[in-house]
Amino acid sequence: MQIGWIGTGIMGSRMAARLIEAGHELQVYNRTRAGARSLEERGARFISNARAIAEANDLVFTMLADPAAVESVALGPQGLLSGAHENLLWVDSSTVDPAFSRRMAGAASERGLRFLDAPVAGSKKPAEEGQLLFLVGGDADLIERVEPLFSIMGKKTIPAGPNGAGSSLKMVINLMLGLSMASFSEAFRLGQELGLSEELLLNTLPATPVVAPFVGLLKERLAKNDYSVNFPLKHMQKDLRLALASVTTIADELPLASGARDRFGRALENGLGDLDFSALFAFDNARPTSSDL
Repeated sequence: MQIGWIGTGIMGSRMAARLIEAGHELQVYNRTRAGARSLEERGARFISNARAIAEANDLVFTMLADPAAVESVALGPQGLLSGAHENLLWVDSSTVDPAFSRRMAGAASERGLRFLDAPVAGSKKPAEEGQLLFLVGGDADLIERVEPLFSIMGKKTIPAGPNGAGSSLKMVINLMLGLSMASFSEAFRLGQELGLSEELLLNTLPATPVVAPFVGLLKERLAKNDYSVNFPLKHMQKDLRLALASVTTIADELPLASGARDRFGRALENGLGDLDFSALFAFDNARPTSSDL
């Protein structure tokens, strides 16, 4: 199977590297060639545009920042769909809204392509270690076809339903992620205002059953004001925004989601977008970030 990969950022570069390490030959495209350099050094071949990637491969993964980036790569004049050929399978692992995934599935179908939306749960380290969860929307036979590759990059593949269901499940998971970070940050602020020490709060709260396990993994980094990026804050805010935009009929009934979106938005406006999403903790608690130290 000839494999193409489009998008070599924090996640894409690590996921693609897993495939190369497993012995697969990859052709890669990225908006900037410098972003694909590490994969070229591992043996990947850089291709100058998405159309050429589609023309030369049987299976193409995309792992891009947002719907606009995916649409540009897919539908642009040198885009993925312009290079479509019979039996080409496009797997989009970008985090986008479900309506967009369904629209891309339709556009692919019109050109004879097959499509899976397959976003992932997990950040930089799980991507490096092949411990991601693939949340997949699309036909079961296509999922079965790609499963050997999913299993190289992840520990579990979850068939979620038809096209768009994988993206829907990712919206739900990332809402819980954002709310968990926001609630911990707010609880810490309350504790400080009540006169409790930073050391007591950071050692006690993550050890309780009411705090999400990932917060415990962040404890030492938070204590050191280390917000080096695993999952950018700007992407967290984008995901919350997309989630709420996907359910406009009940958006008013999701006040926690709206509040978290707005709080991450304020942190973004204050220049924290390229830091880890845990930098919300710094924003809420007026703590320095690495760039301030």
